[in-house]
Amino acid sequence: MYVILVYDIKQKRVGKMLKLCRRYLNWIQNSVFEGELTDVQLKELLYEARRIMNDEEDSLILFKNRDKKWLDKQIVGVERQSTDDFL
Repeated sequence: MYVILVYDIKQKRVGKMLKLCRRYLNWIQNSVFEGELTDVQLKELLYEARRIMNDEEDSLILFKNRDKKWLDKQIVGVERQSTDDFL
């Protein structure tokens, strides 16, 4: 499935969350990631994210779709990290 992940994490935990998300997804902008994940990978990512997060201070939002082709992506301005070059 194609996933867009957005998080808002307190500064003292943001480094750990960044490293975690980069293991599974492509970084596209501050606190925003995208990519293809299996169901198992998504469960692993969420399990590890919950271990980093403080439920009273932090949030993580997932947008899921079966396939990237059903998502119309438009970039206005500078693209932080292009994913178009990946094979």
